[in-house]
Amino acid sequence: MSQRDVFLKEFRGETIGTISNQSSTDELFQNEILRPILKLQNDLFVSSFINYLSKNKADFYSHSVEKKLNIIENSIQKDIKFRNSLKGMIIGLFTVEEYELYIKNSSSLNKRMMGMLIERLKSQVQLFERVD
Repeated sequence: MSQRDVFLKEFRGETIGTISNQSSTDELFQNEILRPILKLQNDLFVSSFINYLSKNKADFYSHSVEKKLNIIENSIQKDIKFRNSLKGMIIGLFTVEEYELYIKNSSSLNKRMMGMLIERLKSQVQLFERVD
């Protein structure tokens, strides 16, 4: 294992979530790799979304909470450039071995990754208030 791989695994921290003998490969990947990365990168995701709002959704702050939650979801699902940027923030913290696992099932893992990120941002919607 390279120094980078060792550093990344230590830096990201422990597995988050339950792992059992019945856990699927995707579930293992989610709890061992994705959840710790999403937790580690949370402040960057929040900052990135605030920047996205300032450039693309100036009226975000005038909407109801329900509409804001829809905007969060739609921004990540439909804006491919923004989505790819967020994916890069996650994939950049994979080890080479983890990346090789990821590319074997990237479609399913991307859905998990973005779903978890959407829920994470929605749960912090209060952070996306205008600060004038």
